[in-house]
Amino acid sequence: MTAQDAVHNYGNIQVHNSGIVGFHMDVINNGAFNQNRGLVGFYSIDKPITISGKSNPVFYDFEVAVDNDFYVDNTVGVLNNANLISGNIVTSRASSEVNINFLNDSFYIGEGDNTKVDGYAAISKKTEFTFPIGQNGKIRPLSIASVRSNDYAKSAYYFEDPSTPSVFRASFNTAIKENEFLSVSEYEFWHLESSIPSKVTLTWNEQSNTNLLGDFITDLKVVGWNVINKEWVNLGSTNIEGDFSNGAITSEEFIPNDYEIITIGGNSDILETLENITLANYYMTPNGDGINDFLVIEGVENSLNNTLQIFNRYGIMVFSKKNYYNEFNGISNVSGVISKNTGLSSGIYYYIITLNDLDIKHQGYLYLTTYDKN
Repeated sequence: MTAQDAVHNYGNIQVHNSGIVGFHMDVINNGAFNQNRGLVGFYSIDKPITISGKSNPVFYDFEVAVDNDFYVDNTVGVLNNANLISGNIVTSRASSEVNINFLNDSFYIGEGDNTKVDGYAAISKKTEFTFPIGQNGKIRPLSIASVRSNDYAKSAYYFEDPSTPSVFRASFNTAIKENEFLSVSEYEFWHLESSIPSKVTLTWNEQSNTNLLGDFITDLKVVGWNVINKEWVNLGSTNIEGDFSNGAITSEEFIPNDYEIITIGGNSDILETLENITLANYYMTPNGDGINDFLVIEGVENSLNNTLQIFNRYGIMVFSKKNYYNEFNGISNVSGVISKNTGLSSGIYYYIITLNDLDIKHQGYLYLTTYDKN
């Protein structure tokens, strides 16, 4: 007598409100399994489990405790909660259409280095979400914040050189850039599909080698391979946290589908960090009297291709501007510890100005006296 090695569904399975169904073997779903309101779990301590078939299941509560990984060969929808207990959920990176799709108000718990989606995760009807994705024993989430709800968006992480990707038909040469001052990671990238203008937050760890991308953590930025121009371009940085070992960076707003892949970049090391140049420390009193109301950086007109970043004494970015031309008046333009478009408190701040046309990067101090009530 041969033991059954898989559960075959050719009919209609429905788990009701308080129902619990647990599978300890492969599932082949060729019937209806998408009207569930209870818990469907997959459990194994000694072998992997695969779900496949011609019909995509949708689970209300979904639980995975498969020590040797849970393989998904057809898209699985989640309506309420995915509980990631042990083992990865593995989907093919060769086909983004096969994924774990988090629908509507669904969420997940238990994500970690060994309890993540190793492949593609997707969302439907969501504006903000953090994809619990990664590879090679590390979770490397990507967060998306869109201007409106995504009908369908998906993402996967690749720990490999963008110049020699394993599953994409094209390569994304890290030497082909919009300008010589941009640097691009040669260690990893993310694929993100969405048609909605969005900001994304990428993470890094020690294996990312972000210290090779710039001299300061503030040099880092999100970069993307432009679909039309076939080159890496700067997608900006509106918030940075951490250090070169571990951290996260948030881009400016862009449409993900305009970029084949995205990753972390920075300023090329051809820029010199000079300690003693004509740039100085500045004093500002933006009270409208026409004296020291704006941060006027000497010589900035000689390098209109520039980036200015201003930080408070805790290292939190409070202002960021590409192509800066003396318009900072003490008002923050970065959301974070303080609200965007809010006047900054009096105190000492430091700034970093990168003058790309002059191959110069300089850090100085800014003394601000205004908005004492903030």
